[in-house]
Amino acid sequence: MKKFLFLVIIVGLSLNGYSQNEISTKFKAVPPKKKEAIPPKVNLPKVKPYVADEIPKNDFIVPKNDVINPDEVYKKNQDLGSFNTSSVSAKVRYRDAAYVDGDKIRVYLNDKMIQPEVLLNGEFQGFEITLEKGVNKIDFEALNEGFAPPNTAEFQVYDDKGTVVASNQWNIGLGFKATIILMKE
Repeated sequence: MKKFLFLVIIVGLSLNGYSQNEISTKFKAVPPKKKEAIPPKVNLPKVKPYVADEIPKNDFIVPKNDVINPDEVYKKNQDLGSFNTSSVSAKVRYRDAAYVDGDKIRVYLNDKMIQPEVLLNGEFQGFEITLEKGVNKIDFEALNEGFAPPNTAEFQVYDDKGTVVASNQWNIGLGFKATIILMKE
């Protein structure tokens, strides 16, 4: 055992002799080499500064203290628009748009009466017409206003391929007309 203890002491002393000196003293870091940082070249687009446009003058007239009589709102003819089509024929369908209240209409095609009296109900009903080249004017005249004024209806116009050309609603008073124009090219 004495030999083993002696060997451990000798090995311990010899290892101490081979260790580095810097560990026992203060550590000093090696300074890095100085290099100049070169920023990468970036080609930025030239930006125009924002210049706000002048705000145009408001020429709208705001009505003040106008009294709107609800009984008079629907007492006028209604233009439902003008639509272009290249189709040979058109199918016109209509129905009561609101409460089914007994609305009746008369239908004209190019100022000629084609249906003298139609009672509007909840189901679509209508007619098919052959379009003439140029203007084809369809008028719906209100024969009454039913139980709930005004005369209200929804209509749809289909071309000969079955696609919708026009779709809208009318609200007209007794004796007034809602007009749609189909322009055949």
